Amino acid sequence: MQFATKHISLHKITEFVQSFDMEQGFLQLIEQSIKKNWDLDALTDYNGATLQYKDVARKIEKVHIFLEEAGVKKGDKIAICGRNSSHWGVTFLGILSYGAIVVPILHEFKADNIHHIVNHSDARMLYVGDRVWEDLNEQEMPRLEGIMLMTDFSVLVARNKKLLHAREHLNEIFGKKYPKNFRPEHVQYYKEQNPDELAMINYTSGTTSSSKGVMIPYRALWSNMAFAESVLTLNPGDKVVSILPMAHTFGMSFEFLYEFVTGCHVYFLTRVPSPKIIAQAFAEVKPRIVIAVPLVVEKIIKKKVLPQLEKNIWAQLMLNLPVLSDIVKKRICEQVTAGFGGNFIEVIIGGAPLNKEVESFLRSINFKYTVGYGMTECAPIISYEGWDKYKPYSCGKAAPRMEIKIDSHNPHNVPGEILVKGMNVMLGYYKNPDATKAVMTKDGWLHTGDLGVLDNEGNLTIRGRSKNMILGAGGQNIYPEEIEGQLNSMPYVSESIVIQQDDKLVGLVYPDFDLANKEGIVNGKMATVMEENRVQLNQKLPGYCQLNKIKIFYEEFEKTPKKSIKRYLYQNA
Repeated sequence: MQFATKHISLHKITEFVQSFDMEQGFLQLIEQSIKKNWDLDALTDYNGATLQYKDVARKIEKVHIFLEEAGVKKGDKIAICGRNSSHWGVTFLGILSYGAIVVPILHEFKADNIHHIVNHSDARMLYVGDRVWEDLNEQEMPRLEGIMLMTDFSVLVARNKKLLHAREHLNEIFGKKYPKNFRPEHVQYYKEQNPDELAMINYTSGTTSSSKGVMIPYRALWSNMAFAESVLTLNPGDKVVSILPMAHTFGMSFEFLYEFVTGCHVYFLTRVPSPKIIAQAFAEVKPRIVIAVPLVVEKIIKKKVLPQLEKNIWAQLMLNLPVLSDIVKKRICEQVTAGFGGNFIEVIIGGAPLNKEVESFLRSINFKYTVGYGMTECAPIISYEGWDKYKPYSCGKAAPRMEIKIDSHNPHNVPGEILVKGMNVMLGYYKNPDATKAVMTKDGWLHTGDLGVLDNEGNLTIRGRSKNMILGAGGQNIYPEEIEGQLNSMPYVSESIVIQQDDKLVGLVYPDFDLANKEGIVNGKMATVMEENRVQLNQKLPGYCQLNKIKIFYEEFEKTPKKSIKRYLYQNA
């Protein structure tokens, strides 16, 4: 195969790793930001309380005292599961800066999924939100030493006597340790020992049969922060609204960690990020940067901007007049910009392809947007370009300290698998050497499972997603094969495909008609059976994975020679 490559040299990658300054490691960036921005607002629960950087520092110190008194060692694994909130942010930073390995879990997973991840990750402790705790069963997590509520650090389950003692005497110990108030000079965090040291295990899925724990090292966190600092240039005091799941690396890295390192003020929605709530938060907070998934952008454009434009006949007429069109487009751009708060440097879209109709519209009005590309295995950034240099319909160019190549005989024109390499790439999948070997070559190249091409300038354009991952409206990763596996096991289902249409998941099903006819399932009864299947299936799935409807097909799905369904034929079915 020929390869098109846009990257820094292997020699440079080695230089970056070898020159990784442990005095300026990732956790030292956190430490320095707290000291520098001590009196600034740091984390706010939208329409709720605000923590300043000094408040976050005190709470982090209490997390450290609790973990130390409870006997937690550096390198032990601690899980965290809850809605986005300032409590989540404090707990996450507290675990990481202590030197423990943090295991963030999406709060929308079903209880069985959470139990599995806690057990698989070998977590010693679990911090939870109150809503998550209501559905969990501690008996299903027998190796946990304790479960704590992240809102007030109260102990919900204690299998280690040290836990109760630590919590009961926490404030007393803190007072004795810092009798004359807690000050910036007291902030001293764990120093990572080498770039490849494991910092976090982030699970790509909650399904027990296929969940993979991505092992993210400190170098990947540091490299993502260095990237963001070089291209986003936020300043202390700038405001950001966090709408993506913090348990996923996209939202975690670029709506929280980078902002915290920079001294920004992060607002957590603490609720389901509906379009109405998002629009309200944008209008009030006026964020300096907007990080979004395509569905958020598309909803704002399609439901708020385009309908108004279609009603305005004069605007449509003026768009066709060369002299007046620029004026009209400028006003439309101002309206769209206002919909995102009106104060942003740019809107960065990632996680899934942006609708071409929407992108063409944004391009035509000179809106400040760009589309990046990444994955959990790269924590997450792979490629990016600023809005003023961004090539339409692409995903930008290789990020600093990253390499991209295309496995194709004609990489500029014929799509091939996208392979990546560099400081952002994971260590592998936790306790899953076979899965690691399947995606990583001996010389460090990661198989993304996505298809794309590279132009002569190094712009990456995605042509297909061989992994078939669907991005939920709230930024959740949805793996259709997992839903299909459960759907295929239900009564009278022969085979199925799960697709996304109008922001909803739809199950396309070819029933087992032979069995149905034998058992008297005829005429309209099949639709009733499939609806029953849908209801039963949804009871097993997280809310963002649930099917809105099932559509019955009366012919088998077309397949490849390997008997795989040709998915691309049914995406608009």
